[in-house]
Amino acid sequence: MSNFAHLLPLANEAVDLAHHLMRTLRPGTLTSKGDRDMASEVDYAIEQQVRELLAAKAPDIGFLGEEHGLSGDATELMWALDPVDGTVNFVHGSPLCAISLGLIHKKTSVLGIIDLPFLGTRYHAAEGSGAFANGERIHCSQAQDLRNSVVAIGDYAVGTDATVKNVQRLGITHQLVENVQRIRMHGSAAIDLAWLAHGKIDAFIMLNNKPWDTAAGVVIAKESGVQLVDVDGTPHSADSTATVGGNDQVLPLVLALVQQALSSPQAHMVAGRPGD
Repeated sequence: MSNFAHLLPLANEAVDLAHHLMRTLRPGTLTSKGDRDMASEVDYAIEQQVRELLAAKAPDIGFLGEEHGLSGDATELMWALDPVDGTVNFVHGSPLCAISLGLIHKKTSVLGIIDLPFLGTRYHAAEGSGAFANGERIHCSQAQDLRNSVVAIGDYAVGTDATVKNVQRLGITHQLVENVQRIRMHGSAAIDLAWLAHGKIDAFIMLNNKPWDTAAGVVIAKESGVQLVDVDGTPHSADSTATVGGNDQVLPLVLALVQQALSSPQAHMVAGRPGD
């Protein structure tokens, strides 16, 4: 196992820059990215400046940003940035938005920082070094059953084929309604994974696995004791189509509900199509 903790100071420097921009700039003009999806001027400003900083100080590491894609050599190492995870929340003045900067080594998340600028919390982890919130060690929930579990789910789909894709999501929601204590939709995968690591939720389901959404949160969650898998139960990686997580007691239970929902006749309408 390689140790990438020596890159945490640089990653924190980059997130400090992003934090300042997010706290001081207004959303500005919104750019449409498709049906009910947009980016703000802050998204673009953060990504551009973080990309430039990391390229100058770590030129051998590739960079993938949500807004402008890949630059540099990502063969071995790649930063993955979501400059404003939860843009819709940010634009509407909700504090449920985050900066997510992860480092991926050969399909595996090995370092991550998630900053919540309007909630005053920064999470970080490096593979093999534990997970932390504002410098204090954190651990995942110790829930043992679903009836007492709070489960967060990713946003419903928008854009092309949203109606069809949401058959799966609604099926999962229906299964959860009957079996868990509460369901939450925070509108930010980074927050979901950070709070899963911190024990503020007990499980997480997202039919999606975009690297900028999950790279930081995956390593933070794993280092807190969370297990993360794809919907077929295989270990989570950058190639997974979905992100399902929980502790070793809850994960098998919530995964069974997900698989049951996806095996229903209605879900077969979208068999073979990954989540948006």
